[in-house]
Amino acid sequence: MNVGRVLALPLGLAVAVGLTACFSAPPRPAPTVPTAPVTPPPKPDSIPEVIPRIEPRARSGNPPFYDVFGKRYYVLSSSVGYRERGVASWYGPGFHNVRTSIGEPYDMYGMTAAHKTLPLPAYVRVTNLQNGRSVVVRVNDRGPFVGNRIIDLSYSAAAKLDMLRNGTAMVEVRTIDPSAPPAITASATPAPAAAPPAATALTIVAPAAAAPASSAPAGSAPAAAPAATAPGTATPTAGPGVTSPAAAATALFVQAGAFSDPANAERLAEKLRGGNYGKVIVRDDQIAGRRMYRVRIGPVPSVAEFDRVVAALERAGINDAHLALD
Repeated sequence: MNVGRVLALPLGLAVAVGLTACFSAPPRPAPTVPTAPVTPPPKPDSIPEVIPRIEPRARSGNPPFYDVFGKRYYVLSSSVGYRERGVASWYGPGFHNVRTSIGEPYDMYGMTAAHKTLPLPAYVRVTNLQNGRSVVVRVNDRGPFVGNRIIDLSYSAAAKLDMLRNGTAMVEVRTIDPSAPPAITASATPAPAAAPPAATALTIVAPAAAAPASSAPAGSAPAAAPAATAPGTATPTAGPGVTSPAAAATALFVQAGAFSDPANAERLAEKLRGGNYGKVIVRDDQIAGRRMYRVRIGPVPSVAEFDRVVAALERAGINDAHLALD
């Protein structure tokens, strides 16, 4: 039987499917900050954000699932309502003009990104939770398959988020639905004369059910459903590179577990307090009329500390730790 080529992984790596209908392929190299000088366009911030538009699902890059490094990734049927928090990376000169998963050449100066499970193409707003800067990108590639990174950004997108120097940043990824009617913004609604000017900053809303920092499901279990935007929450309308004071001032934590029974939360917290994880707290939240007790570690000041805590939790058998906001 002929082997059909069904998925072009990042940078032109092919994925073949046989009689078992199992998708697999070697991953691309880990994106890193180039050691050679990068020659950027004159003004990276002058590159406009992409304008989300309705596009058909790409014929390549969207298998039902595929395997990389022994992990199975399930491609979502829809991007509507998707929201995830974790660590972003970026890829640049070494991959410029190489074919992406949907067959387009990668443009490091464009506003694009790679994601493991979103249907291609998709549009997302990425907010740097460490400084509040925000951009809109078009997802046209697969990856990153390194550690707990959740999205791989183009050079220009990373520059706008001010994450080139460190190579990574803690971010929130939220999809944009091009078919949805435009949200009513503060500028479109007259405010009372005595009211202060309406803020244009992006407001971060705590998810009803946080998605894991790594969206890669292990074995054959389906990927966890992403948290949906709370009803009545308008689509963010902040412009390119806009800084959100709310996001920049928010403390970031590693969430190790969430329980409806406070005794279970306290048991996990006591276990973690005996290790070298950092400050452990139990947060009492009410979600949709239900009490939830969340075990969190932090605040975490950097990606390096986030990686350290997550790795330590994985060694202790806690595999679903993820980034959470205060």
